[in-house]
Amino acid sequence: MQIFQNLLKKMSLLQSEINKAEQEKSTNELFPIFLKLQNFHTLLLGGGNVGLEKLTALLGNSPSANISVVATHVSPEFELLASGHPNVTINKRPFRESDLEGISLIILASDNNRLHQYIYELAKEKGILLNVADTPGLCDLYLGSIVKKGNLKIAISTNGKSPTIAKRLKEVMNDALPDELDETLDNLNAIRESLKGDFSYKVKRLNKLTAGLVESPKTLTISLTSFWLAIAATTLLVLIIFSILLWKF
Repeated sequence: MQIFQNLLKKMSLLQSEINKAEQEKSTNELFPIFLKLQNFHTLLLGGGNVGLEKLTALLGNSPSANISVVATHVSPEFELLASGHPNVTINKRPFRESDLEGISLIILASDNNRLHQYIYELAKEKGILLNVADTPGLCDLYLGSIVKKGNLKIAISTNGKSPTIAKRLKEVMNDALPDELDETLDNLNAIRESLKGDFSYKVKRLNKLTAGLVESPKTLTISLTSFWLAIAATTLLVLIIFSILLWKF
């Protein structure tokens, strides 16, 4: 009984914090874009676990990305991943200001916060975009969780508030979206390329050709069921996470 009362008290405190946050009128002004990393040069500082996580994300989405790594220590796992990508170069030494020459994007993933602050100031002077692991206040951009199904990519961001929630949403969407979706995209693209006429005509033809996707009640019911199952699973997951957090506090 005491545990239940404590939980209610913590939930009440949480609701108060939520109400306070709403009153502060916080906004999400992030602008989502998809970058062609092979067209410019990226600097990654750090070769440990966090650096490996960033390198995995970069190469997982852009295998041909041009990446220069600067780190005093590089883990074997990091070196193994980099070895399979000729456009990734590793410099095992401390950071130098000259490392910023020709760089368009900087990702800081070391454990040296003072160095991160120093590079942040240099990046501002030189107009270079910057991402700093676990330090939203120094970031010009966030590396969101990515759902990838062939040519389809969906980026998920929580405005730097909770990368864990973003990762869980990614897992739910990966399971909810079928792998065959990429084949559907290829077919629709082939149809679009084969159509002749102006834009208005193409829109009308595509609308007619895809009308069958929403005309079948059975198909629509299945799609809606899958959608709401995904929403329900996500909601349950969020509630579980909040319960764990409340229990620990």
